[in-house]
Amino acid sequence: MKSAKVFTGVCIIGVWGTGGVGKTTLVKNLNNELLKIKVSNSKLSFGVVIWVTVPKPPIDIRKVQEQIARRLNLKVDNEGNLITIACEIYERLKQEKSFLLILDDVWEAIDLDDIGVPQPEAPSRSKIIVTSRFLDVCRQMNTRADTELNVSTLDKDESWRLFVKNAGDVANLEGIKPLAKEIARECGGLPLAITVIGTSMRGKTRVELWEDALKSLRMSEPHNKDVEKKVYMVIKSSFDSLESQDIELSSGQRSKHGNKKRGDIKSCFLYCSLYPVDIPTDDLINCWLAEGFLGEHDTYEEAYNRGITTIRSLVDACLLETHEMDFVKMHDVVRDVAKWIANTFGDDYTCVFQAGIGLTEISHIKVSASVKRISFVSNKIQCLPDCFAECPEATSLLLQDNEPLVKIPNEFFLSFPALRVVNLSATGIRALPCSINSLRQLCALILQNCNGLKELPPIGNLCNLQLLDCDNTRLRCLPQGMDKLTNLRLLNMPESDLESSISQGFFLKLSSVEIINMTGSCLGSTSFDEISSLHNLTSLFIRLDSSSIFNRDHTWMTRLKRFRIEVGKTSMYVPFNKSRREIIVSKCEIFSSRVVSGMFQFASHLYFEEFIGLRKLFAYNSFDGLKSLHVESCYCDFGSAEDPLPNLEHLSLVYVDNLKSVSDIGHLRFSKLRRLDINICDSLTCLFNVSVGFSVPLEEITISYCEELVELFVRCSASQIPRVRKLVLRYLPKLGTLGEPWEHLEELKVISCNEIRKLPLSIQTSNNIKVIRGTPEWWSHLEWDDDKFKSNLEHCFTESYW
Repeated sequence: MKSAKVFTGVCIIGVWGTGGVGKTTLVKNLNNELLKIKVSNSKLSFGVVIWVTVPKPPIDIRKVQEQIARRLNLKVDNEGNLITIACEIYERLKQEKSFLLILDDVWEAIDLDDIGVPQPEAPSRSKIIVTSRFLDVCRQMNTRADTELNVSTLDKDESWRLFVKNAGDVANLEGIKPLAKEIARECGGLPLAITVIGTSMRGKTRVELWEDALKSLRMSEPHNKDVEKKVYMVIKSSFDSLESQDIELSSGQRSKHGNKKRGDIKSCFLYCSLYPVDIPTDDLINCWLAEGFLGEHDTYEEAYNRGITTIRSLVDACLLETHEMDFVKMHDVVRDVAKWIANTFGDDYTCVFQAGIGLTEISHIKVSASVKRISFVSNKIQCLPDCFAECPEATSLLLQDNEPLVKIPNEFFLSFPALRVVNLSATGIRALPCSINSLRQLCALILQNCNGLKELPPIGNLCNLQLLDCDNTRLRCLPQGMDKLTNLRLLNMPESDLESSISQGFFLKLSSVEIINMTGSCLGSTSFDEISSLHNLTSLFIRLDSSSIFNRDHTWMTRLKRFRIEVGKTSMYVPFNKSRREIIVSKCEIFSSRVVSGMFQFASHLYFEEFIGLRKLFAYNSFDGLKSLHVESCYCDFGSAEDPLPNLEHLSLVYVDNLKSVSDIGHLRFSKLRRLDINICDSLTCLFNVSVGFSVPLEEITISYCEELVELFVRCSASQIPRVRKLVLRYLPKLGTLGEPWEHLEELKVISCNEIRKLPLSIQTSNNIKVIRGTPEWWSHLEWDDDKFKSNLEHCFTESYW
């Protein structure tokens, strides 16, 4: 495909074929190969390769633009005009000598002008690849007959090889091989079907299992002429093989009552079909938990871990795909099969699937009284009916991603008395009706990204509520009756300013809570003391109003597996990471080292901004668990006779005016330091100033805006930090030399360091260098001992201004 189609004067290529035949896999392999190509003058290279998964009709142009902008590192206003964004993308792509745009899974033609992509024309080397189930769509995108690639099903031999690859050596065992060959033949040459059923048979050595699998496939004989329907039965056979009956956990995971915990992986799989494309992992697991699909667990963390395991099992069975970070997705054909199963085989799975089809209202939708789950995800619903059809057995109502929806009728929820899950995320709602309080079986109320939501009605009757997620809402006060939610496990309200409505004793009532995220509310010492009494708490993310909380017993924090505690209002940007144990302190002062050390010693990451008392804090205490330390706008002097940070891996220093050399900070040995960042330290004259015997295992060094920095090493050399792979130097006007060659250096960036005339490399030490970034002017003025050496490194240089 690379040589015959993409790189020989062709501008737009169409890849078409039936669902599951391997179009996306084929193009994805091409995409991955192109991303590996580094040689700039190669006919197989592009300035940028962009992958876009196109939403199903009606196509959301904004989502297509967002994917392109993300790949181009182009910041666009998510609420901006589509035409304006298109112009920005157009201008950015025009800066590239060539680009490859891959539009995957196109169901209807896209006007390139609408998304801002310039039409490639000869002699341009830019290309566009379109994958679709429909040849007409390719042709509407201006492909030609000689640029249309039909991906056909596999022949007999290819099918067998792919089947054995997925089923393993067991397929060649005597007695099984004839059955395996028949099963492979029944898959009709469709790669998706072969992969799914082959994987489901991996490791099964009993002949009876293979005979049963073959019989199940042959039951679909009437549908053999229709590949799509045949795939349904193939994938259903994989679904049938899922271990969904009773998932018994190890004895260490039994409940406190000694009963087995049961999980239903089949229901977990079918639930995924309620979503149109990308599925947020956390959202999915929380819904599974609320529905009871993950079984009985003593803690939320146990249930969440079971959810991760379930996702992995579905991915391994080729029934689910990993997609970007924190997302999974379902192949279109697999989703269609899941819908078919849900509405064909038994009342337990009956669902309404109306996701991502452009609905503006739902009053005309016919709903059976026996329906179990209802999905109107990712539509454009503007209003809900005052009186919806009675759904007495419905347990999930998914309405997320309907931005035009601003109001819910007062009695709407009365039609769904058995709901366990309500998801209204990313809607325009400003309030919830009081009828929400009638949902006594509700376990999960998910209201993420409801930017207009400022208040909630009383919710004291929601006695079974376990998950309340109001991330990125603007709630002004806690709802009445919230202190009655004794089964609440997760409370997520990070963006809401609620401290004025938190009454004394509130947290004490939440006896089951395991995760609290209220970083938007500035809590007082009384609330902090109450939180310390929550014995089930494992994750805590809060902001406190003053340093008075330092003067307390913090031994209870040993129960916390992860936390983020912000003390004072900081101007630092610290990305949220829910897996860390971090404390952020700003504009505070401590007077006694003895009383505060306990709290800080539990942290793996510490951030200090305008903090008075670092010397007192570190003088008499050792912080063995600290991995990362950020000091900003502080007087940096640890004043300790011993190394208080023996396991420090990352040190960041910003606006530290008294810093002349990193070596002068107390008695730090940096025996495990891997990364060092220094920014705007005006007194810094050298990086390290030590004698023989000093050695640091640094791998990454970044120094920016240090105007007095003259040299990196005094009385030592680069050989004493031999592992450095990445060196970034920005705006260092007096730095003139980088010393002797750096043997393991892989990436070097030099920006506005005009006194640096020689690279810290030699012919002997340059084998590892992969990238050198800087301005063309700086590169042209470098001094070289050997012209051949420069020519050998030309391919490593990349133009950069930041």
